[in-house]
Amino acid sequence: MKKAVTLTAVLIAGLAVGASVGRVKAAPARKFLNLPTRTISGLPFSDAVLVGDTLYIAGRIALDPVSRRPPADPEQEAREVLDQVKSILALAGMTPDDLVSVTVYCSDVKHFDTWNKVYPSYFSSKEYPARAFIGAGPLLFGARFEMQGIAVKR
Repeated sequence: MKKAVTLTAVLIAGLAVGASVGRVKAAPARKFLNLPTRTISGLPFSDAVLVGDTLYIAGRIALDPVSRRPPADPEQEAREVLDQVKSILALAGMTPDDLVSVTVYCSDVKHFDTWNKVYPSYFSSKEYPARAFIGAGPLLFGARFEMQGIAVKR
């Protein structure tokens, strides 16, 4: 009798596991997004990856396509970084209001006020994404700002 009870318990557990496996959803497809023009091509990353309704945006810096240097004016550089992020969001049918988390790396935190002067103008309300502003030291190509983010389609 004990063997029959144990065998029955194993069979029931196996059926329960099998039934739950049948209900597991397939992972959402990944869509790799890239802006049509890149300042530096051939680098091993995508501008963004869309998984379901969530967009993961790679770090963005502002560079002149010819000189490969950032703009001389920090405010213009901030605008160009944010314009790039806005363009990437548009590829996924999103806007800056869909951002839920942003990380800004800055070569010198003295530019914090400059960033904050430009940043709010990219949102339609005063409800902003969660954000970190990190004094990172030197950034690639002499950039002052680099921004990455995560957006969720509303």
